[in-house]
Amino acid sequence: MRMLKGALAVTALIGGPAASMAAAEAQRASGAVQSRPTPTEEETVTPAVAGARTYNLSRAERAALQPVLAAITARDWAAATAAMPVAEAAARGADAKYVIGQMRVQIGIGTNDRAVQSRAVDEMIASGGALPGELPALYENQLSFALAAGDAAKAARAQAQLDALNPNDPNRFIRQARARASANDAAGAIALYQQAIQATQAANQPIPVEWRQQIAGLAYQARLPQTVGYMRDWLAVAPAPALWHDSLAIYAELATADNGLKLDIYRLMRAAGALTSERDYIQLGEAAYAVRAFAEVKAVLEEGLARNVIGTNAGFARQRLSVVNPRVAEDRTSLPAERTAALAGSDGGRALSVGDAFFGNRDYGPAAELYRAALQKGGQDAGLVNTRLGAALALAGQRAEAETAFRAVTGPRAELAQFWLLWLSTRS
Repeated sequence: MRMLKGALAVTALIGGPAASMAAAEAQRASGAVQSRPTPTEEETVTPAVAGARTYNLSRAERAALQPVLAAITARDWAAATAAMPVAEAAARGADAKYVIGQMRVQIGIGTNDRAVQSRAVDEMIASGGALPGELPALYENQLSFALAAGDAAKAARAQAQLDALNPNDPNRFIRQARARASANDAAGAIALYQQAIQATQAANQPIPVEWRQQIAGLAYQARLPQTVGYMRDWLAVAPAPALWHDSLAIYAELATADNGLKLDIYRLMRAAGALTSERDYIQLGEAAYAVRAFAEVKAVLEEGLARNVIGTNAGFARQRLSVVNPRVAEDRTSLPAERTAALAGSDGGRALSVGDAFFGNRDYGPAAELYRAALQKGGQDAGLVNTRLGAALALAGQRAEAETAFRAVTGPRAELAQFWLLWLSTRS
Protein backbone atom coordinates (compact mmCIF):
# COMPACT_ATOMS: atom_id res chain seq x y z
CA MET A 1 0.00 0.00 0.00
CA ARG A 2 1.17 3.49 -0.83
CA MET A 3 -0.31 6.88 -0.16
CA LEU A 4 -0.21 9.96 -2.38
CA LYS A 5 0.42 13.03 -0.31
CA GLY A 6 -0.76 16.54 -1.28
CA ALA A 7 0.10 16.02 -4.93
CA LEU A 8 -2.22 18.63 -6.43
CA ALA A 9 -4.40 21.50 -5.26
CA VAL A 10 -7.10 23.62 -6.85
CA THR A 11 -7.82 27.25 -6.02
CA ALA A 12 -10.99 28.85 -7.34
CA LEU A 13 -11.08 32.49 -8.35
CA ILE A 14 -14.59 33.61 -9.17
CA GLY A 15 -14.46 36.92 -11.04
CA GLY A 16 -17.85 37.86 -12.50
CA PRO A 17 -20.42 35.68 -14.22
CA ALA A 18 -17.78 33.28 -15.55
CA ALA A 19 -15.09 31.48 -13.59
CA SER A 20 -11.41 30.99 -14.14
CA MET A 21 -9.47 28.19 -12.51
CA ALA A 22 -6.31 29.51 -10.93
CA ALA A 23 -3.09 27.71 -11.77
CA ALA A 24 -2.33 25.03 -9.22
CA GLU A 25 1.23 23.83 -8.81
CA ALA A 26 1.96 20.10 -8.80
CA GLN A 27 4.60 18.99 -6.37
CA ARG A 28 7.77 17.47 -7.71
CA ALA A 29 7.35 13.81 -8.50
CA SER A 30 10.02 12.91 -5.98
CA GLY A 31 7.89 14.38 -3.19
CA ALA A 32 4.48 13.51 -4.50
CA VAL A 33 4.49 9.80 -3.77
CA GLN A 34 5.40 8.53 -0.37
CA SER A 35 6.10 4.83 0.22
CA ARG A 36 4.72 3.08 3.26
CA PRO A 37 5.06 -0.61 4.15
CA THR A 38 1.77 -2.45 3.66
CA PRO A 39 1.02 -6.17 3.77
CA THR A 40 -1.37 -6.40 0.81
CA GLU A 41 -2.41 -4.36 -2.18
CA GLU A 42 -6.09 -4.25 -1.21
CA GLU A 43 -5.53 -2.94 2.29
CA THR A 44 -5.84 0.80 2.88
CA VAL A 45 -4.23 2.96 5.52
CA THR A 46 -5.40 5.98 7.47
CA PRO A 47 -2.62 8.54 7.13
CA ALA A 48 -1.44 10.14 10.32
CA VAL A 49 -0.06 13.33 8.80
CA ALA A 50 -1.19 16.50 10.60
CA GLY A 51 -1.80 19.69 8.59
CA ALA A 52 -1.51 18.09 5.13
CA ARG A 53 -4.06 16.49 2.83
CA THR A 54 -3.25 12.83 2.24
CA TYR A 55 -4.97 10.28 0.04
CA ASN A 56 -5.63 6.61 0.68
CA LEU A 57 -4.69 4.73 -2.49
CA SER A 58 -4.11 1.15 -3.39
CA ARG A 59 -0.82 0.09 -4.98
CA ALA A 60 -2.57 -0.31 -8.35
CA GLU A 61 -4.11 3.16 -8.11
CA ARG A 62 -0.80 4.72 -7.18
CA ALA A 63 0.98 3.02 -10.05
CA ALA A 64 -1.65 4.15 -12.56
CA LEU A 65 -1.68 7.75 -11.30
CA GLN A 66 2.08 8.19 -11.26
CA PRO A 67 2.65 8.55 -15.04
CA VAL A 68 0.01 11.29 -15.21
CA LEU A 69 1.59 13.13 -12.28
CA ALA A 70 5.02 12.89 -13.86
CA ALA A 71 3.73 14.27 -17.17
CA ILE A 72 1.94 17.13 -15.40
CA THR A 73 5.09 18.02 -13.49
CA ALA A 74 6.93 18.10 -16.84
CA ARG A 75 4.08 20.14 -18.35
CA ASP A 76 3.75 17.52 -21.05
CA TRP A 77 0.01 17.84 -21.53
CA ALA A 78 -0.19 15.41 -24.43
CA ALA A 79 1.49 12.68 -22.38
CA ALA A 80 -0.68 13.47 -19.37
CA THR A 81 -3.83 13.23 -21.48
CA ALA A 82 -2.70 9.96 -23.04
CA ALA A 83 -2.05 8.44 -19.61
CA MET A 84 -5.39 9.46 -18.13
CA PRO A 85 -7.54 6.52 -19.39
CA VAL A 86 -5.35 3.97 -17.58
CA ALA A 87 -5.49 6.08 -14.39
CA GLU A 88 -9.26 6.41 -14.64
CA ALA A 89 -9.71 2.66 -15.13
CA ALA A 90 -7.60 1.92 -12.07
CA ALA A 91 -9.34 4.46 -9.80
CA ARG A 92 -11.70 2.60 -7.48
CA GLY A 93 -11.74 4.56 -4.25
CA ALA A 94 -13.09 8.05 -3.58
CA ASP A 95 -9.61 9.50 -3.06
CA ALA A 96 -8.29 8.12 -6.33
CA LYS A 97 -11.28 9.50 -8.22
CA TYR A 98 -10.76 12.86 -6.54
CA VAL A 99 -7.11 12.91 -7.62
CA ILE A 100 -8.23 12.07 -11.18
CA GLY A 101 -10.29 15.26 -11.10
CA GLN A 102 -7.37 17.26 -9.73
CA MET A 103 -5.10 16.01 -12.48
CA ARG A 104 -7.68 16.80 -15.13
CA VAL A 105 -7.89 20.34 -13.79
CA GLN A 106 -4.15 20.67 -14.32
CA ILE A 107 -4.47 19.43 -17.89
CA GLY A 108 -7.35 21.83 -18.53
CA ILE A 109 -5.33 24.74 -17.17
CA GLY A 110 -2.24 23.76 -19.10
CA THR A 111 -4.15 23.44 -22.38
CA ASN A 112 -6.42 26.42 -21.65
CA ASP A 113 -9.42 24.16 -22.14
CA ARG A 114 -12.35 25.34 -20.04
CA ALA A 115 -14.48 22.33 -20.96
CA VAL A 116 -11.84 20.04 -19.49
CA GLN A 117 -11.63 22.19 -16.37
CA SER A 118 -15.40 22.08 -15.99
CA ARG A 119 -15.46 18.27 -16.35
CA ALA A 120 -12.68 18.01 -13.76
CA VAL A 121 -14.63 20.03 -11.21
CA ASP A 122 -17.67 17.81 -11.75
CA GLU A 123 -15.50 14.73 -11.22
CA MET A 124 -14.03 16.07 -8.00
CA ILE A 125 -17.49 16.77 -6.60
CA ALA A 126 -18.87 13.39 -7.68
CA SER A 127 -15.87 11.47 -6.37
CA GLY A 128 -16.91 11.69 -2.73
CA GLY A 129 -13.27 12.45 -1.90
CA ALA A 130 -13.57 16.19 -1.39
CA LEU A 131 -13.17 17.45 2.16
CA PRO A 132 -16.01 19.61 3.55
CA GLY A 133 -13.80 22.69 3.39
CA GLU A 134 -13.08 22.07 -0.30
CA LEU A 135 -16.70 21.80 -1.41
CA PRO A 136 -17.61 25.52 -1.45
CA ALA A 137 -14.81 26.35 -3.92
CA LEU A 138 -15.72 23.37 -6.07
CA TYR A 139 -19.40 24.29 -6.22
CA GLU A 140 -18.48 27.93 -6.88
CA ASN A 141 -16.53 26.81 -9.92
CA GLN A 142 -19.23 24.42 -11.04
CA LEU A 143 -21.77 27.22 -10.84
CA SER A 144 -19.61 29.65 -12.78
CA PHE A 145 -18.75 27.14 -15.50
CA ALA A 146 -22.44 26.27 -15.83
CA LEU A 147 -23.40 29.94 -16.13
CA ALA A 148 -20.72 30.49 -18.76
CA ALA A 149 -22.03 27.51 -20.70
CA GLY A 150 -25.64 28.66 -20.40
CA ASP A 151 -26.64 25.51 -18.48
CA ALA A 152 -29.29 27.00 -16.22
CA ALA A 153 -30.35 23.70 -14.67
CA LYS A 154 -26.82 22.74 -13.67
CA ALA A 155 -26.19 26.25 -12.36
CA ALA A 156 -29.33 26.03 -10.22
CA ARG A 157 -28.20 22.72 -8.74
CA ALA A 158 -24.74 24.07 -7.91
CA GLN A 159 -26.29 27.17 -6.43
CA ALA A 160 -28.60 25.10 -4.24
CA GLN A 161 -25.63 23.13 -2.92
CA LEU A 162 -23.76 26.34 -2.08
CA ASP A 163 -26.79 27.80 -0.34
CA ALA A 164 -27.17 24.63 1.72
CA LEU A 165 -23.49 24.67 2.72
CA ASN A 166 -23.71 28.23 4.04
CA PRO A 167 -27.25 29.64 4.18
CA ASN A 168 -26.09 32.84 5.92
CA ASP A 169 -23.46 33.74 3.33
CA PRO A 170 -24.39 37.01 1.55
CA ASN A 171 -22.51 35.69 -1.47
CA ARG A 172 -25.32 33.25 -2.10
CA PHE A 173 -27.40 36.23 -3.23
CA ILE A 174 -24.55 37.24 -5.51
CA ARG A 175 -24.47 33.78 -7.06
CA GLN A 176 -28.19 33.95 -7.64
CA ALA A 177 -27.83 37.46 -9.06
CA ARG A 178 -25.25 36.24 -11.56
CA ALA A 179 -27.62 33.51 -12.64
CA ARG A 180 -30.41 36.05 -13.15
CA ALA A 181 -28.05 38.34 -15.05
CA SER A 182 -27.06 35.47 -17.33
CA ALA A 183 -30.75 34.95 -18.02
CA ASN A 184 -31.08 38.66 -18.97
CA ASP A 185 -33.19 39.38 -15.90
CA ALA A 186 -31.55 42.65 -14.86
CA ALA A 187 -34.27 43.67 -12.41
CA GLY A 188 -34.18 40.28 -10.67
CA ALA A 189 -30.39 40.35 -10.48
CA ILE A 190 -30.41 43.85 -9.00
CA ALA A 191 -32.94 42.82 -6.36
CA LEU A 192 -30.63 39.98 -5.30
CA TYR A 193 -27.60 42.28 -5.17
CA GLN A 194 -29.61 44.53 -2.88
CA GLN A 195 -30.44 41.56 -0.66
CA ALA A 196 -26.72 40.81 -0.45
CA ILE A 197 -26.06 44.42 0.51
CA GLN A 198 -28.70 44.28 3.25
CA ALA A 199 -27.32 40.99 4.62
CA THR A 200 -23.78 42.37 4.61
CA GLN A 201 -24.86 45.56 6.34
CA ALA A 202 -26.70 43.51 8.97
CA ALA A 203 -23.44 41.66 9.62
CA ASN A 204 -21.59 45.00 9.97
CA GLN A 205 -19.35 44.11 7.06
CA PRO A 206 -18.16 46.47 4.30
CA ILE A 207 -20.09 46.44 1.04
CA PRO A 208 -17.84 45.52 -1.91
CA VAL A 209 -17.67 48.38 -4.40
CA GLU A 210 -18.03 45.81 -7.19
CA TRP A 211 -21.62 45.12 -6.13
CA ARG A 212 -22.58 48.76 -6.69
CA GLN A 213 -20.76 48.62 -10.02
CA GLN A 214 -22.63 45.49 -11.10
CA ILE A 215 -26.00 47.01 -10.15
CA ALA A 216 -25.28 50.18 -12.12
CA GLY A 217 -24.04 48.21 -15.12
CA LEU A 218 -27.07 45.93 -15.19
CA ALA A 219 -29.45 48.87 -14.89
CA TYR A 220 -27.72 50.80 -17.67
CA GLN A 221 -27.69 47.82 -20.03
CA ALA A 222 -31.40 47.30 -19.45
CA ARG A 223 -32.10 51.07 -19.54
CA LEU A 224 -33.97 50.83 -16.25
CA PRO A 225 -35.43 54.12 -14.94
CA GLN A 226 -33.40 53.76 -11.72
CA THR A 227 -30.08 53.74 -13.62
CA VAL A 228 -29.00 57.24 -12.65
CA GLY A 229 -29.70 56.59 -8.97
CA TYR A 230 -27.67 53.39 -9.08
CA MET A 231 -24.82 55.22 -10.81
CA ARG A 232 -24.90 57.78 -8.01
CA ASP A 233 -24.80 55.01 -5.37
CA TRP A 234 -21.67 53.63 -7.03
CA LEU A 235 -20.15 57.08 -7.36
CA ALA A 236 -20.74 57.75 -3.66
CA VAL A 237 -18.32 54.96 -2.71
CA ALA A 238 -15.87 55.46 -5.58
CA PRO A 239 -15.79 59.20 -6.38
CA ALA A 240 -13.02 59.12 -8.98
CA PRO A 241 -13.02 61.73 -11.79
CA ALA A 242 -13.48 59.04 -14.45
CA LEU A 243 -16.61 57.75 -12.74
CA TRP A 244 -17.91 61.28 -12.28
CA HIS A 245 -17.52 61.73 -16.02
CA ASP A 246 -19.26 58.48 -16.93
CA SER A 247 -22.09 58.95 -14.43
CA LEU A 248 -22.89 62.44 -15.65
CA ALA A 249 -22.52 61.46 -19.30
CA ILE A 250 -24.98 58.61 -18.78
CA TYR A 251 -27.34 60.99 -17.00
CA ALA A 252 -27.15 63.43 -19.94
CA GLU A 253 -27.82 60.58 -22.36
CA LEU A 254 -30.77 59.10 -20.50
CA ALA A 255 -32.29 62.52 -19.75
CA THR A 256 -31.99 63.55 -23.41
CA ALA A 257 -30.47 66.81 -22.17
CA ASP A 258 -31.10 70.08 -24.00
CA ASN A 259 -28.49 72.88 -24.05
CA GLY A 260 -29.66 74.28 -20.72
CA LEU A 261 -29.40 70.98 -18.91
CA LYS A 262 -26.12 70.17 -20.65
CA LEU A 263 -24.70 73.43 -19.33
CA ASP A 264 -25.53 72.49 -15.75
CA ILE A 265 -24.30 68.90 -16.18
CA TYR A 266 -20.99 69.93 -17.72
CA ARG A 267 -20.48 72.64 -15.11
CA LEU A 268 -20.61 69.96 -12.44
CA MET A 269 -18.37 67.73 -14.52
CA ARG A 270 -15.82 70.53 -14.68
CA ALA A 271 -16.11 71.20 -10.95
CA ALA A 272 -15.41 67.51 -10.34
CA GLY A 273 -12.31 67.64 -12.55
CA ALA A 274 -13.96 65.18 -14.92
CA LEU A 275 -13.79 66.88 -18.33
CA THR A 276 -11.79 64.32 -20.27
CA SER A 277 -12.69 64.41 -23.96
CA GLU A 278 -12.78 66.92 -26.79
CA ARG A 279 -16.54 66.49 -26.89
CA ASP A 280 -16.81 67.52 -23.23
CA TYR A 281 -15.01 70.80 -23.81
CA ILE A 282 -16.86 71.64 -27.00
CA GLN A 283 -20.26 70.79 -25.50
CA LEU A 284 -19.64 72.91 -22.41
CA GLY A 285 -18.29 75.76 -24.48
CA GLU A 286 -21.34 75.78 -26.75
CA ALA A 287 -23.81 75.48 -23.87
CA ALA A 288 -22.12 78.42 -22.12
CA TYR A 289 -22.11 80.43 -25.35
CA ALA A 290 -25.89 79.92 -25.63
CA VAL A 291 -26.45 81.73 -22.30
CA ARG A 292 -23.91 84.48 -22.99
CA ALA A 293 -21.39 83.19 -20.46
CA PHE A 294 -18.56 84.39 -22.69
CA ALA A 295 -15.83 84.29 -20.07
CA GLU A 296 -16.72 80.67 -19.38
CA VAL A 297 -16.53 79.83 -23.10
CA LYS A 298 -13.09 81.44 -23.25
CA ALA A 299 -11.82 79.61 -20.14
CA VAL A 300 -13.14 76.21 -21.21
CA LEU A 301 -11.88 76.31 -24.80
CA GLU A 302 -8.48 77.68 -23.83
CA GLU A 303 -8.14 74.92 -21.24
CA GLY A 304 -9.04 72.24 -23.77
CA LEU A 305 -6.56 73.60 -26.30
CA ALA A 306 -3.79 73.96 -23.72
CA ARG A 307 -4.27 70.36 -22.62
CA ASN A 308 -4.25 69.20 -26.25
CA VAL A 309 -7.63 67.59 -25.67
CA ILE A 310 -9.25 69.66 -28.39
CA GLY A 311 -7.71 68.43 -31.64
CA THR A 312 -10.16 67.72 -34.43
CA ASN A 313 -12.18 70.80 -33.53
CA ALA A 314 -9.19 73.05 -32.79
CA GLY A 315 -10.01 75.29 -35.74
CA PHE A 316 -13.60 75.70 -34.58
CA ALA A 317 -12.45 76.42 -31.01
CA ARG A 318 -10.07 79.15 -32.14
CA GLN A 319 -12.74 80.69 -34.33
CA ARG A 320 -15.14 80.69 -31.40
CA LEU A 321 -12.49 82.32 -29.19
CA SER A 322 -12.03 85.09 -31.75
CA VAL A 323 -15.73 85.84 -31.35
CA VAL A 324 -15.96 85.71 -27.56
CA ASN A 325 -12.73 87.48 -26.62
CA PRO A 326 -14.11 90.95 -27.48
CA ARG A 327 -17.36 90.08 -25.71
CA VAL A 328 -15.47 89.17 -22.56
CA ALA A 329 -13.85 92.61 -22.59
CA GLU A 330 -17.23 94.28 -23.13
CA ASP A 331 -18.80 92.36 -20.26
CA ARG A 332 -16.21 93.70 -17.85
CA THR A 333 -17.58 97.18 -18.32
CA SER A 334 -21.26 96.47 -19.05
CA LEU A 335 -22.22 93.78 -16.54
CA PRO A 336 -22.27 95.95 -13.38
CA ALA A 337 -24.90 98.24 -14.92
CA GLU A 338 -26.86 95.27 -16.27
CA ARG A 339 -26.86 93.75 -12.82
CA THR A 340 -28.32 96.91 -11.30
CA ALA A 341 -31.02 97.12 -13.96
CA ALA A 342 -31.93 93.43 -13.68
CA LEU A 343 -32.29 93.64 -9.92
CA ALA A 344 -34.44 96.79 -10.16
CA GLY A 345 -36.67 95.47 -12.95
CA SER A 346 -39.51 92.98 -12.90
CA ASP A 347 -38.23 90.58 -15.55
CA GLY A 348 -37.15 87.26 -14.03
CA GLY A 349 -35.72 86.14 -17.36
CA ARG A 350 -33.40 89.14 -17.48
CA ALA A 351 -32.16 88.45 -13.96
CA LEU A 352 -31.48 84.82 -14.93
CA SER A 353 -29.58 85.82 -18.08
CA VAL A 354 -27.36 88.33 -16.31
CA GLY A 355 -26.82 85.80 -13.51
CA ASP A 356 -25.54 83.30 -16.08
CA ALA A 357 -23.06 85.88 -17.37
CA PHE A 358 -21.74 86.52 -13.86
CA PHE A 359 -21.51 82.76 -13.26
CA GLY A 360 -19.42 82.44 -16.41
CA ASN A 361 -17.09 85.12 -15.03
CA ARG A 362 -16.80 83.10 -11.80
CA ASP A 363 -18.42 85.97 -9.95
CA TYR A 364 -20.54 83.55 -7.96
CA GLY A 365 -21.80 85.98 -5.33
CA PRO A 366 -23.50 88.36 -7.81
CA ALA A 367 -24.69 85.33 -9.81
CA ALA A 368 -26.44 83.91 -6.74
CA GLU A 369 -28.00 87.28 -5.98
CA LEU A 370 -29.41 87.48 -9.51
CA TYR A 371 -30.70 83.89 -9.44
CA ARG A 372 -32.54 84.65 -6.21
CA ALA A 373 -34.01 87.72 -7.88
CA ALA A 374 -35.13 85.58 -10.84
CA LEU A 375 -36.96 83.26 -8.45
CA GLN A 376 -38.61 86.19 -6.71
CA LYS A 377 -39.69 87.91 -9.92
CA GLY A 378 -41.09 84.65 -11.28
CA GLY A 379 -41.87 83.46 -14.77
CA GLN A 380 -38.89 81.08 -14.88
CA ASP A 381 -38.35 77.36 -14.44
CA ALA A 382 -37.77 77.16 -10.70
CA GLY A 383 -35.91 73.86 -11.05
CA LEU A 384 -33.43 75.40 -13.46
CA VAL A 385 -32.93 78.56 -11.42
CA ASN A 386 -32.51 76.66 -8.13
CA THR A 387 -29.99 74.34 -9.80
CA ARG A 388 -27.88 77.31 -10.92
CA LEU A 389 -28.34 79.08 -7.61
CA GLY A 390 -27.11 75.98 -5.81
CA ALA A 391 -24.15 75.66 -8.19
CA ALA A 392 -23.15 79.30 -7.69
CA LEU A 393 -23.36 78.97 -3.92
CA ALA A 394 -21.48 75.66 -3.98
CA LEU A 395 -18.62 77.12 -6.02
CA ALA A 396 -18.61 80.18 -3.76
CA GLY A 397 -17.99 77.90 -0.78
CA GLN A 398 -21.42 78.45 0.80
CA ARG A 399 -22.21 74.81 1.35
CA ALA A 400 -25.24 75.02 3.64
CA GLU A 401 -26.99 77.58 1.42
CA ALA A 402 -26.14 75.52 -1.66
CA GLU A 403 -27.63 72.39 -0.12
CA THR A 404 -30.84 74.29 0.64
CA ALA A 405 -31.10 75.41 -2.99
CA PHE A 406 -30.44 71.94 -4.39
CA ARG A 407 -33.01 70.36 -2.09
CA ALA A 408 -35.59 72.76 -3.49
CA VAL A 409 -35.08 71.38 -7.01
CA THR A 410 -37.94 69.21 -8.24
CA GLY A 411 -38.89 67.80 -11.60
CA PRO A 412 -36.48 66.76 -14.35
CA ARG A 413 -33.43 68.36 -12.68
CA ALA A 414 -33.89 66.67 -9.32
CA GLU A 415 -31.43 63.93 -10.27
CA LEU A 416 -28.79 66.51 -11.19
CA ALA A 417 -29.37 68.31 -7.88
CA GLN A 418 -28.64 65.02 -6.11
CA PHE A 419 -25.36 64.76 -8.03
CA TRP A 420 -24.43 68.27 -6.87
CA LEU A 421 -25.30 67.33 -3.29
CA LEU A 422 -23.07 64.27 -3.59
CA TRP A 423 -20.22 66.42 -4.91
CA LEU A 424 -20.68 68.81 -1.99
CA SER A 425 -20.48 65.90 0.45
CA THR A 426 -17.01 65.05 -0.90
CA ARG A 427 -15.66 68.55 -0.24
CA SER A 428 -13.65 69.11 2.92
